[in-house]
Amino acid sequence: MLTSRVFARGLGALIFAAAVPTALALDGPRPAASPVIATSPTEPFKSVRDAFKIGIRDYNAGDKVGAVRALEYAATQGHTMALWKLGRMYAEGDGVMHDDLKAFEYFSKIADQYADESPTSANARFVSSAFVALGGYFLEGIAGSYVKRDVNRAVDMFYYAASYYGDPDAQYGLARLYLEGIGVEKDSRQAARWLHLSAEKGHHAAQALLGNLLILGDGVPRQGARGLMWLTLAREAADPEKDAWIIELHDKAFAAASESDRQAALAYMQQYLSKNR
Repeated sequence: MLTSRVFARGLGALIFAAAVPTALALDGPRPAASPVIATSPTEPFKSVRDAFKIGIRDYNAGDKVGAVRALEYAATQGHTMALWKLGRMYAEGDGVMHDDLKAFEYFSKIADQYADESPTSANARFVSSAFVALGGYFLEGIAGSYVKRDVNRAVDMFYYAASYYGDPDAQYGLARLYLEGIGVEKDSRQAARWLHLSAEKGHHAAQALLGNLLILGDGVPRQGARGLMWLTLAREAADPEKDAWIIELHDKAFAAASESDRQAALAYMQQYLSKNR
């Protein structure tokens, strides 16, 4: 894998290639390309920034139609946050009909135009988030579209966002690939490394997986107390409805832990919270 900005500059071509069907019959009809961005609305805006501000204002006020109109105007001018917000709206069916292909294309435009964005820039978190979203789409593919499952591209998307931008979601996603041996050779130590980077940023799912890995000593040195510490932190942040698996892992580990490990885990957790307060 490449880790430099040379890799970043190559991602534009990578995304573009993924967005063009390659198995078309030479003498057959070519499918119409799905537009990445809708046509500009007729309503004038003072500036791209003004359009984005109006879009977010309308979104927060519950006017999703007005929000999409303004955001699309800003997106046609390459506004990063407008592209990202529209991608999220289509990915989640938030105020628009759920459409993963449209979401993919909005995120692709960000990756194509802003792959070399500085990690310290205001737009960095939106760019890295777009790469994470693309990684997820390449990992599964989009049914009924030209976006096919491609685990190698998924690895590239996660790796770039995880290493260049330090994105905790990307680090978690990459760790999962190493744990399961998808697109990479199965490697618990590499998984633990990426999980630790993500866990340190407060990613509670990464904290849970890292804690469980350390408690089991599966491919890594067993560290029961430190593993219980990570699981406890994850348990505190877990949503009872969405993260039942985290609660189950914690409760099982806590019940099996010795009193000395419980006390050590508490001390580790106090150190962690003090450092990150």
